[in-house]
This record gives sequence, C-alpha cells and structure tokens, in this order.
Amino acid sequence: MKVMLLAAGEGRRMRPLTETIPKPLMRVGGETLIGRWLNIFSKSGFYEFVINTWYLEKEVIDSLGDGSRWGVSIEYSKEPYLLETGGGIKYALPLLGTDPFIVVSSDVVSDFKPCMFPTELGDALAHLILVENAPHHPEGDFSLEENRKVGNGLHRLTYSGIGIFSPNLFREAPGAKFKLRLPLDKAIFDRRVTGQKHDGFWMDIGTKERYEILLNRGIG
Repeated sequence: MKVMLLAAGEGRRMRPLTETIPKPLMRVGGETLIGRWLNIFSKSGFYEFVINTWYLEKEVIDSLGDGSRWGVSIEYSKEPYLLETGGGIKYALPLLGTDPFIVVSSDVVSDFKPCMFPTELGDALAHLILVENAPHHPEGDFSLEENRKVGNGLHRLTYSGIGIFSPNLFREAPGAKFKLRLPLDKAIFDRRVTGQKHDGFWMDIGTKERYEILLNRGIG
C-alpha cells in the first residue's frame, strides 16, 4: 500500500517560522515533521511514498530527495497551485494507483502506528483515524457510531489527518481545488466511511504556539 504525505501548504499561521522553511521541514526531536512519518512507515514495511508539493517546493524536494535515506522511494505530485487537501489527493491519483492508499498530514505528530489500521477497507471508501477534540477545535468533525461507521451525530471527534482512502472516493469530485470534506460527506451519507478512535498522543502543529508546546514536551 502506498502512503501519501501532505506537504503542499503554506503554513501561514506559523509565520514567520515558515517564511523560509516549509512546515513539513520544521524539526522536532532531531527530525523533521515529515521525516518522522517516513521513519514510522518505513519501519512498518511501507516503502512507496507520494508527497504533494507547492509552497517552497524546491526546499521539500531537496531535503527529502528520492527517499533513499529512509530506504524508501518517493514520487512528487507537484501542484500547479494550492489545491487543498481533496484536490491535492485527486491530482496525485495517477501516482497513487488504483488500490487503497494511506494519507497522512505531515504537520501532525502522533504515536499512532500503521499496524493499528484495518487490513482492508471492505465496502468502505475511507477509514478515518479520529481523536479527542483539542481545545482549539472543540466542536470536532465526525461522530463514531456502531460498527465503526463514521457519521455526523452529536458526539463528535476530530479527524486526525490520518486515514486510508479508496481512489473511488474521488471519482465524482471536482477536477481542481476542493476540500476533502466534500467527497467525505457524500460517502458518509451513503454509509461508506468507517473509522476508529486513537487514544494515544496526537497533536496538530498548526500554529507557532502549538509547535513551541511540542518542543517543550521533549518529543523524541
């Protein structure tokens, strides 16, 4: 199974830190944010990666290269302009192939392990890893219902930025820029999205303040 690491965003809320360094290359515990995920997945037997780029694209590609440092291969999906998460994934489908694939936002840090994923999607079009709502996102995103079905019920959890997706999820999606929520909401309505809750460590490094909190935790 291929892994797509999302790395195209501008990281505006982390400026001025991201004015010359793309957010995926910010360092934590001696490794870059995106490098941590390359380590985690390569140690679990995943060797084929697709990384989307746009903001400070050259810096990302020069830093990661072909992936040989981690014993993996990396292909780059170079976006013509920032396509948002949904559009970025659809644009990368020619590199991702016809089988389900993993997507991880490179600016999240977690102790989630690939072995925690289900072994297959079955009839689902996506499987989402959900976490407790953080203070900056108290309303959450989705509910987790019976039989691991993801819904839009009252008790909501936060989408972690980690999931497995079928290419078919994007079959009817727009051809350019769109949010991942667009095809997900349709699939949820059709009862074709599953999920699970991760109770371990998770943090979205979306602001300079959260990045500083992470550094102060001494994450290794």
